[in-house]
Amino acid sequence: MPDMADGVDFAVAAYREEGHWQVQEIAHPVLESVETLAHALRRFPGDGGAVGMVAVDEDFFVLVRVAGASTRVLLSDVTAADEWELASSAAEFLGLPGLDDDDEQVPAGDLDLLGDLGMHAMDMAVLLDDFELYPDEMLSDIARRIGCGEQFDDVVGLTSA
Repeated sequence: MPDMADGVDFAVAAYREEGHWQVQEIAHPVLESVETLAHALRRFPGDGGAVGMVAVDEDFFVLVRVAGASTRVLLSDVTAADEWELASSAAEFLGLPGLDDDDEQVPAGDLDLLGDLGMHAMDMAVLLDDFELYPDEMLSDIARRIGCGEQFDDVVGLTSA
């Protein structure tokens, strides 16, 4: 598997503090697994936990949401588990069986992990079905829908000058 740090397009944590969204970059060493990412996210002071958004190699993304002892995960493409450590960790966390060569590019995990923030499972499914979009575009759309789009775009460099 390729070195995770080489493939990460960006990794950010989004959390609400006193009713306002904050978006910060996450250091690459915590991106080895869902567990290390969840542990890092728990350090953020969010009112309702924190959401980690990681885009990898313009290929897939992983969402991890922590609140208290709860960890919820969404992997945008199960086939990435064959090539990337973080995707493999997400697949393991979700209890997915090993992949076959004929597996399709489908999401796995909790499609409603942002439902209470305005990004419901049905909207997430529609977004993930759009194969024209890159992971950064999908995550930007998700960030907009939950209310932190501008901060997200600024942190990951999607803001136009």
